[in-house]
Amino acid sequence: MTWSAVLLVTAVVWAVSVIRSVRLRALVYSLPLPMTLALVATDHRVAGAQVLGVLGLNLFFVTVTVAHQRLRWPILLADVAGIVVYVALSAGLLAVEVPFEAALAGALVLWLAALLWLRRRAGRSTGPRAEVVVVGQTRPDGLPVLLKLVVIFVGAILTALLGAVLRGMVVTFPYSGVLVAVEARRQLAEFSRHFARNSLALVGFLTAYHYLQDVSSALALGAGWVAFAVVAAALHLPMRRRRVARAASGPPQALRPAAEPPAQPGRS
Repeated sequence: MTWSAVLLVTAVVWAVSVIRSVRLRALVYSLPLPMTLALVATDHRVAGAQVLGVLGLNLFFVTVTVAHQRLRWPILLADVAGIVVYVALSAGLLAVEVPFEAALAGALVLWLAALLWLRRRAGRSTGPRAEVVVVGQTRPDGLPVLLKLVVIFVGAILTALLGAVLRGMVVTFPYSGVLVAVEARRQLAEFSRHFARNSLALVGFLTAYHYLQDVSSALALGAGWVAFAVVAAALHLPMRRRRVARAASGPPQALRPAAEPPAQPGRS
């Protein structure tokens, strides 16, 4: 990857580091900026393996979340485990030729199944658990601004060098994801849920690019971004409407006890 790619990854991670909302963090990370730069800087084509690579991105965050929050591994070691899983998946996908339509159908089915499973888990969440997430969102990470920028920049270079050996799977390699996981380490589970939802927009980006890449790469990129925006809007607008409706309804008011009728004169 070029220096422009390293700078782009640094900018994405920096933006994620200063955003407090986990939902917005996941949305910013979901922007197909690294994919766009990888497609512009290389001659790799988008095929079925790249669509399944989006699932690899989700698997990366699931691995990091389990290793860091369940197994209590240090976040950097959990990152390494996530990279190993992604590289292993990439090696398997590059070893066989996956038809694009079959990969697309499989990705959509798996996305829908994952969304239903995550929604069921969210429905079983308890109050105290959600409270811990809120505390984690407002807790500062304590790193000085300049030191954070240096760490992000060095990490971006290392991940770019690793991604150079992945051939076509470089398009979906989690360059910024390695560092985003460090920044979002206190909300990894929630971040992973939001990213899993947003990943459908990345599938839309790759699908539009695939069908127009033989016409013009510029046209394919433009169509990919339009597809990403349309799918992302379709995913987020219903959520926004539900939040507005809940805010408008307000908390339920407590029932007041019925007032006793006033005593009539002349009655004991």
